[in-house]
Amino acid sequence: MVKFAVICASNMNRSMEGHHQLKLHGYNICSYGTGSQVRLPGPSQNQPNVYEFGTPYNRIFNDLKLQDQNLYTRNGLLLMLDRNRKVKEAPQRFQLERDSYDIIFTCEEKVFDSVNEEIFSRGGILSRPVHVINIEIKDNHDEAVKGGKTILELARLIVESDDLERDMDGIIEDVQNRFPHKLLYTVAFY
Repeated sequence: MVKFAVICASNMNRSMEGHHQLKLHGYNICSYGTGSQVRLPGPSQNQPNVYEFGTPYNRIFNDLKLQDQNLYTRNGLLLMLDRNRKVKEAPQRFQLERDSYDIIFTCEEKVFDSVNEEIFSRGGILSRPVHVINIEIKDNHDEAVKGGKTILELARLIVESDDLERDMDGIIEDVQNRFPHKLLYTVAFY
């Protein structure tokens, strides 16, 4: 079974929507963030809500609900966190995980670069390839849902392939032509 990961900066919106959609369709999926901390919008732009990776989604949900239930209901954070807590317990940081994957989807170019840098820093001792595909997704609810559908289509085509090495460029080109997201692709080695 193909082992997938979806990664964004905070393991909150884009990666969790991808995780949610792939999980609903029975794929072997994990998700992560690459930031130093989990950052969420706060009462103003210079007052974000900041949490450590590993803080349970349920605790973040309850914390924001106590702070200002109306604000965080209006901006969709409570709805997003409610989805997240039904998918897994807490946001995880990619750099702290040692599992290896067949396919990694990233949700912005900066995260794509961080993921590739992290994999490279591990030294390639397993000599095991990982296909890293970036789907450029704006960090808002509507775009995360659209991006999740792009990720789902990529996963479907990848699983259906008899020869991924031969088919991957065609899969990327096909999805790039049918979906609105800019894609980047590389192969790295664990």
